[in-house]
Amino acid sequence: MSALAAMFRSRPASLAVSAALAVPLLTSTSAAASEAGGTVAEAGAPRAGAAASGFTAAERVLKDDVVLTAGGGGTVRVKETIVYRFAGHDGFQRTYPTRVHESLTEDRVYRIENLRAASPDGGPSKATSSAKGLNTVVKVAGGRKLTGDHTVVLEYDVRGAITRMGAADELRWPVVGGWKVPLDEAKAVVDGGAMIRNVNCFTGPIGSTIGCTQYYTNHTHTQGVFAQQGMLPGEYLTVVAGLPAGTTGGHAIYERRHTVATAFSVNAVTGAALAGLLVLLVGGVAALYLLRGRDARTVGKRAAEGDQVPVAGAEFEPPNGVRPGQIGTLIDEQADVIDVTATIVDLAVRGYLLIEEEDRAVTGRLDWTLRRLDRPQTDLLPYERILLDALLTAPDGTVLDAVALSALGGTFATKLSQVRSAMYDDVVKQGWFARRPDTVRSRWTIAGIALTLLGIAGTVALALTTEWALAGLALIIAGAALAYGGQYMPAKTARGATVLAHTIGFRAFLERGGIPDDGTMAARQRIALFSRFLPYAVVFDVVAKWAETVKDAGERAEGADNLYWYEGPAEWDLSKFAESMRTFTLATSGSISQSRGL
Repeated sequence: MSALAAMFRSRPASLAVSAALAVPLLTSTSAAASEAGGTVAEAGAPRAGAAASGFTAAERVLKDDVVLTAGGGGTVRVKETIVYRFAGHDGFQRTYPTRVHESLTEDRVYRIENLRAASPDGGPSKATSSAKGLNTVVKVAGGRKLTGDHTVVLEYDVRGAITRMGAADELRWPVVGGWKVPLDEAKAVVDGGAMIRNVNCFTGPIGSTIGCTQYYTNHTHTQGVFAQQGMLPGEYLTVVAGLPAGTTGGHAIYERRHTVATAFSVNAVTGAALAGLLVLLVGGVAALYLLRGRDARTVGKRAAEGDQVPVAGAEFEPPNGVRPGQIGTLIDEQADVIDVTATIVDLAVRGYLLIEEEDRAVTGRLDWTLRRLDRPQTDLLPYERILLDALLTAPDGTVLDAVALSALGGTFATKLSQVRSAMYDDVVKQGWFARRPDTVRSRWTIAGIALTLLGIAGTVALALTTEWALAGLALIIAGAALAYGGQYMPAKTARGATVLAHTIGFRAFLERGGIPDDGTMAARQRIALFSRFLPYAVVFDVVAKWAETVKDAGERAEGADNLYWYEGPAEWDLSKFAESMRTFTLATSGSISQSRGL
């Protein structure tokens, strides 16, 4: 507990201690003190000499006499007569502790009101107050520089200084102190308007348990008298007086403190607001997906149409003649590196490239050569033409007849983005998407990020100014949901969904890895079928299983130890093709996506 809190926190136990200590002493000495002209019972050693020797500044408070009158409604009227020695300043200031942190969310406050000042001898008489942290600073100033001793009468009302404690009302207030200069003599009188049950006082910093110089009640026990000789700057004289319960009707004043805990407080209002906003905003995101991001409802209805063997006599065609790169982009709505790799394999299968696997025993490393074949490019799609030219064009623009796969590392990455962009344009041109999927994703993701940032800014603003910051979290959650959901916003058209349905069936055919073999399909025809569908197997990641279909084709077909589009090194045959193709696709994907290091 802080010193400030300890001073202000009123407890029945402390009141009882005050009564036990003070009443026996005061009842025996109050009358004698009155007759003797102020002879007192000491509760603390005088410190006037120490105060005087500790400061060399000329200004000081010579005398501070205060009268406190407990009034109705718990208001205490304070009249303070100050004799101040000036040395060139036009005024002075005092600091009153007026706020105590009772808990993480609540403060006890003391309100100083109706502040006014007067001076019978030309001293400063303009009083102002301002809150500064946990304190209230009172300044009294005049229109000219002053020297010598002047008297100032300071009056104000304080509310919140009386606390109901069981069968008593306790008045506790640091009536003198908070000066920036030493004080020689202080006296305070509490007029309770009823019999005072007990009195006590403390001096020193706020929360001090050191007793003041003297304290007692008058002979009628309706006034408490307190005195202190010598106070250092920053010290206080805190007076305590116990009054009969209900005498003033006073009570402690509490205010809710604005903190992070209160800003994000959960109650019926903020909880309902958060829940309502979440339903509204997240529901809006879901509605956007249903209206804009969901594919046309044809996939489930037509998936079975594609689940059939795509073989008719000697013709081997995927559904609707769709190319591997198109299928890869259609399935996950992204033009991935593996889709580009599958397109390279497809270009080889269709006779535009020859893939030659180098002999590792000769070259000392695993590598492949991509060799251009002389074939017209009339049936190539735009993205395929861009890819073929990018593969066989040197960085300086020279057209190449062949290129080592390892030579593409670090040089092809910039061209890769052009190929992928052309693939997105292609799926829109085919009518499978109304807009480019990457553009749709970016648009919704950026909108989600913007909404999240707006929610963060709004939450901070609400946290600083209100207790509704919890409601701002709904905006953050909705923005995050939109940013995440943006990845799923590209929507296929009915035509695109139909192609996807057929593709699902085609993928099931490749995953089964079975080619009809009723004895009528020759080994070479079997190899041709395998080659035609291999690029699609690359997209679907079923190369190993699909390669099993031709593992023994080399034995069944003379001269089939190589493919027409893939040549392996010496002693290579189709039984090794699955592993060769696995490493080739991995190496190709790595080479074409590798950026040149700086």
